Amino acid sequence: MTQSNSYEPMLDNKSPNRNFSPITTELDLDDKLMVGGCTLTDLAKKYGTPLYVLDEETIRVACKSYCNALKKYYQGESLALYASKANSSLVISNIIASEGMGLDAVSEGELLTGLKGGVSSEKIVLHGNNKSDNELLLAYHNDVTIVIDNQHDIDRLDSLLTGEMPPANLMLRFTPGIECHTHEYIKTGHLDSKFGFDLDQLETVLIQLKKADWANLRGLHAHIGSQIFELEPHRDLAEVMAESLKLARDIGHPIKDINVGGGLGIRYVDSDDPPSIDEWVQIVSESIMQSCRSRNLELPRLMCEPGRSLIATAGITLYRIGSRKEIPGVRTYVSIDGGMSDNPRPITYESSYTACLADKPLDPKEELVTVAGKHCESGDVLLKDVSLPSLSDDDVLVVFGTGAYNASMSSNYNRIPRPAAVIVKKGQADLVLRRERPEDLLQYDVIPERFKALG
Repeated sequence: MTQSNSYEPMLDNKSPNRNFSPITTELDLDDKLMVGGCTLTDLAKKYGTPLYVLDEETIRVACKSYCNALKKYYQGESLALYASKANSSLVISNIIASEGMGLDAVSEGELLTGLKGGVSSEKIVLHGNNKSDNELLLAYHNDVTIVIDNQHDIDRLDSLLTGEMPPANLMLRFTPGIECHTHEYIKTGHLDSKFGFDLDQLETVLIQLKKADWANLRGLHAHIGSQIFELEPHRDLAEVMAESLKLARDIGHPIKDINVGGGLGIRYVDSDDPPSIDEWVQIVSESIMQSCRSRNLELPRLMCEPGRSLIATAGITLYRIGSRKEIPGVRTYVSIDGGMSDNPRPITYESSYTACLADKPLDPKEELVTVAGKHCESGDVLLKDVSLPSLSDDDVLVVFGTGAYNASMSSNYNRIPRPAAVIVKKGQADLVLRRERPEDLLQYDVIPERFKALG
């Protein structure tokens, strides 16, 4: 894993996904790191560590970048949806709603968070490859668009929506046969994925839904990957989407929406070089327009679902340095007060990050260390073989790019409470997620009466 470990000035204040750090990152008069006008060591002292910190300005700039680019490049209607699986909370839902965006949810919890956070139900879609009846009914009764992922979805809705109930607003997900990687992509007839119908099933499913009086199919959805750095595969996706749109309309479905998913990558380490949000939206927009016009199709509303590229760079995590273990000729380990429970991505995906010390961002790098978590797993390593300034107990370590898939994938492994989260702007920090306490972890435990009788 190649890591980076120094504070660097931002490269692109209009496309946060191209930066290591939030766009408000700066140094105070003592060369201490600040985000959103707040000194990070002060936040660590006040709220404790580990601590998730979200920069409101970075989130809003990313939202505006998507919305403005869609208006700039796409000549039809458009709507950007936040992929809330990246980081689901009431405050994030509130921000994206205030910026005019919608939201995609994949569970009852994410759906409730979006609704309670103020996102309009007509701007929400519900995904999922194994939706429960409760999830389907919650979406239906709130006029949320349900993304049909498989035959099971069709069968359950056919059973649930009976009598005089109005039809459900639906979007159909299919696998386009395009898979993206960091430096290459492959195009296959059938992509190995648990999501969506295969292309060769599409016509049969469209005919089946046309005969269902409970179904109002209004959109088509496809997604080609995650942490994508290439743009060319989106031209292929546009061709597949337009051909599928033509098929659906020919069968008689009033399709008005095309959803191309998300997947734009971010800059985690120095070697990452993602396209800007503007570049991504431009290629997607132009490709859809060209593909539709070549088939004489009226332009649909263009929808996309950014997650990581919208929220990741807005987030950092603060830790305190603790114990040290030196293995001569091998490695020096330094441990932090968090790890795989608040960031499972390194142990799960071998993910890499950029980090520095909050109070020594410009100091010369004097130590080569591996930063280990505190969990009872040898693989609980956050940063491997990174150069950092001379470390002392209680130094605050800043890890950048943790706004996506850290809080949302966190756990209570080893019965360690989840961190608190704050949002910062113009020198003000507000708590948006309370820190769990050890006693909170016991609230759902139940001791059966027969065990109590045993003393």
